[in-house]
Amino acid sequence: MRIKEAIVVEGRYDKAALAGVVDTLILDTAGFGVFKDGERLALLRRLAAKRGLIVLTDPDGAGFVIRNYLKGAIPKGQVKHAYVPDVYGKERRKRAPGKEGKLGVEGMPPEVLRQAVLNAGATVLDGDAPAREQGDLTPADLYALGLSGTADAGAHRAALLRRLELPEHMSAKALLAALNALYTPEELEELFDGWNA
Repeated sequence: MRIKEAIVVEGRYDKAALAGVVDTLILDTAGFGVFKDGERLALLRRLAAKRGLIVLTDPDGAGFVIRNYLKGAIPKGQVKHAYVPDVYGKERRKRAPGKEGKLGVEGMPPEVLRQAVLNAGATVLDGDAPAREQGDLTPADLYALGLSGTADAGAHRAALLRRLELPEHMSAKALLAALNALYTPEELEELFDGWNA
């Protein structure tokens, strides 16, 4: 299911579970890490302003602390909230259940995640027409621009991340996803016109 909005979850396992359900940019908060990471929050705000943001956190107390933080940090009209039900148990990768004994996003069946995203009011895109034209950069483009796979790629990527006010520790893969989510092909062409890595 392709949707317009980006989705933010708590961690990488949540991200992996959701990636099999929706086709969109999925970011994580690194748990409570978002509280101290101004760059990550700035990226979430930019995505929310550009295409909308869906917050999908675990149904436990920690998940609601993160959700409420984001609710206060992002303008109301730019954020939607998806909720998963309280299901007691433990995820396969864990030895014991969480503090409250509830499954998190990563432990939910795909259909539950899909329904949660739909219930949040996600803008579902049909196969032919995206709501806004997305950038079309590929990994090969990043290589050609000197942003990955070359000796100086890390330094060039860091310079670009500073220029675009994106988180400094983004990998080439994360940068590619962010560029394609934030910019149209025309905007990307203008951004890299004369770029000399």
